[in-house]
Amino acid sequence: MSISTPSATVTNYDKLYIGGEWRSPSGSARITVISPNTGELIGEVPDGAEGDIDAAVGAARRAFDDPRGWSGIAPAERAGHLERFATEIEKRKDEFAERVSSQNGMPIGVANQLEAVYPSTLLRYYAGLIGEQKEEVRDGMFGGKVEVQRSPIGVVGAIVPWNFPQTLASFKYAPALAAGCTLVIKPSPETVLDAFLLAEAADAAGIPPGVINIVPGGREIGAHLVSHPNVDKIGFTGSTAAGKSIAETCGRLLRPVTLELGGKSATIVLDDAELDLAAIGNDLFVATLANNGQTCFLGTRVLAPKSRYAEVVDVLTAFAGSMTIGNSLAADTQIGPMATERQRDRVEGYIAKGRSDGGRVTTGGGRPSDQDRGWFVQPTVFADVDNTATISREEIFGPVLSVISYDGDDEAIAIANDSDFGLGGTVWSADPERALGVARRVQTGTIGLGRYIPDPAAPFGGVKHSGMGRELGPEGLAAYQNLKSIYR
Repeated sequence: MSISTPSATVTNYDKLYIGGEWRSPSGSARITVISPNTGELIGEVPDGAEGDIDAAVGAARRAFDDPRGWSGIAPAERAGHLERFATEIEKRKDEFAERVSSQNGMPIGVANQLEAVYPSTLLRYYAGLIGEQKEEVRDGMFGGKVEVQRSPIGVVGAIVPWNFPQTLASFKYAPALAAGCTLVIKPSPETVLDAFLLAEAADAAGIPPGVINIVPGGREIGAHLVSHPNVDKIGFTGSTAAGKSIAETCGRLLRPVTLELGGKSATIVLDDAELDLAAIGNDLFVATLANNGQTCFLGTRVLAPKSRYAEVVDVLTAFAGSMTIGNSLAADTQIGPMATERQRDRVEGYIAKGRSDGGRVTTGGGRPSDQDRGWFVQPTVFADVDNTATISREEIFGPVLSVISYDGDDEAIAIANDSDFGLGGTVWSADPERALGVARRVQTGTIGLGRYIPDPAAPFGGVKHSGMGRELGPEGLAAYQNLKSIYR
């Protein structure tokens, strides 16, 4: 049943989805959702409290511990549930895209390609994967046989950010559900309306009570979830600072945790690269400016050979300057607003810092003159900066690129690796083998040759301050399983 009461402009929810039911929250506080396009109110939902987390964890615990429940049913039966869940999400795909776009400023074209598609794709992928896992029995070195049993890890606390809320939630719940785990999902306060739509889809799909529970809220209830004694694992995507705090708590509790954190990836343009925007423009956009720059893996440090530095700057200036800026729900928008006023102020602070440190703005650098409402920032390119500049070191999370010169492939690799982060990146060259050789030497969790998008079948995650553990692929499923060796 639908719990929303939409009006012309505002969507309200009064209850939380816990234990397979729509329950009244334990408190009266509300989360208000503000449109980044207009600054106007577009929704309200309950602000979860510790009591709601306790109820959700309790429901997830009971669902997991029941020997005839989610963890105990055959993989083929779980796969059927995942397929039905995927179908219910697909029925709502347009509404998912619209809700996400209206809350965080993601251009609707991007939301239609990712937020509306990735979750059902992952559910079907993991439904197929668990059907392929067979009992493993290997020869022991001391005689006899060893059976390796894979069992679900338990109750999972999944903490989801606001930039790709449905895609990154599915990175966690799809493999966790497939493994036989139960979940408490905590969406970010900035993107809650889509989370309630996910609850409606789970309810309609007949996901058993307590298997999926959703409690929105801020850092306080997130910390309560992380430290809850009945949680067995945490999956987190968010800032490096928050990830470190979560890792400290999980370390003290000896609790498994997967962390996908920040990035400051390198876009390495080799001296033989094709720079015709008609040919590479779309791939360059995905690798550097997707979702208004509010994407963790973007290659916002553009490394350009000295011999072609001016040319690279000119190409990027034309590229960024050509972006259509507008309301995120407009079909032709390429760059929408920042998710919040606070995020816009943060990005503008970095632009000011880049200027004060001597960087030269070749395009952008301010707010678009034709947008008198909302949290808009122009795509901005900085030239004449090096890898020591603040805007080259810190994650800005906005449409800001720094163009850094290098001399020779070895120096390009050294600059790419001179970072606290290591999440994504790309290499651009007319010679695929040369590009591959460079990519193999970059210290990062993922990297693309002339294009970049995380593939569901491949492990995704970072090194250094970009996180620990992997999501997606078979590795993502293994992250939600315990291994037991049975010596026959």
